[in-house]
Amino acid sequence: MLESVLGAINLGTIVLDHARRVVVWNRWMSQYSDLPADSVVGQDFFLLFPELNGKRIDSAVRQALRDNFPSVLSQTLHKAPFGLYVNAAARATGERMQQAVAVTPLDVPGLARHCLIQITDVSVAVHRERLLRDQALELRSQTFSDGLTGIANRRHFDVAMEKEMRRAKRSGTPLSLLMIDIDSFKPYNDHYGHQQGDDTLIKVAHALAAMLQRPADLIARYGGEEFAVILPEMTPEHSQVLAEKMRERIADLGIPHVKSELTGYVTVSIGLATHALEHPGDIAVLLGEADRALYMAKGAGRNRVVRFSAG
Repeated sequence: MLESVLGAINLGTIVLDHARRVVVWNRWMSQYSDLPADSVVGQDFFLLFPELNGKRIDSAVRQALRDNFPSVLSQTLHKAPFGLYVNAAARATGERMQQAVAVTPLDVPGLARHCLIQITDVSVAVHRERLLRDQALELRSQTFSDGLTGIANRRHFDVAMEKEMRRAKRSGTPLSLLMIDIDSFKPYNDHYGHQQGDDTLIKVAHALAAMLQRPADLIARYGGEEFAVILPEMTPEHSQVLAEKMRERIADLGIPHVKSELTGYVTVSIGLATHALEHPGDIAVLLGEADRALYMAKGAGRNRVVRFSAG
């Protein structure tokens, strides 16, 4: 009956005697190790599996037999200590079963202490956990990305702006901000339709994003046809050079815009402001300055860069 019970248990069951010889090796172990019980029982466990000698399972067995101390192996540190494979394909590729291992001392009447090793297949649980983690990362990515253009969204911009402003104040370095608006976009949408309007937003966003080379630089869709670019540790002069290149890049796309009053193609206006030690302020101040510069660019005829000046 004991043999039937051990055979029916859906986990690996190994019993070692006081000399660490295998006393029990159940059917589950035979199935997934490809080692029949009669080739294992009576053998010194760590001579059979020398790769486990000196590993965590070795010390766990010693503690169980000598100190009557149970152990559960960390699944993070010991994902697959035993050479167990869920099927022939996994064995061929060397992909071991993910395992949870517990070692328990056994006091057997009239005999020296034994120990029980239990091995559970947690491959499905590990796969599920990995899937959930990937989904969480994907969800987080979606939470911080604009659904249309794929660049950062307003929430991402707000978080990054808080971080970069704190860093600028702490280190005394400049922090520049560009506010970019597609010129005459409402007439463009009305004439060409919202689908083409969306396509143009995507083209403009990707063209602007490609201009940023430093890891800390960030472009975000600020709202509608407006974009914001955070440029940490960039002076007003260098920021203006980059802004002019961005303006030229969008013009060079040559996207037709028959409703444009000036050019006949899609252009952008850009307002620039910089937080610096000589002009301290908070995020609201910097946003306000960049927004006023953008308003001035629009008022001066569009398709241009204006840098905010306190004077």
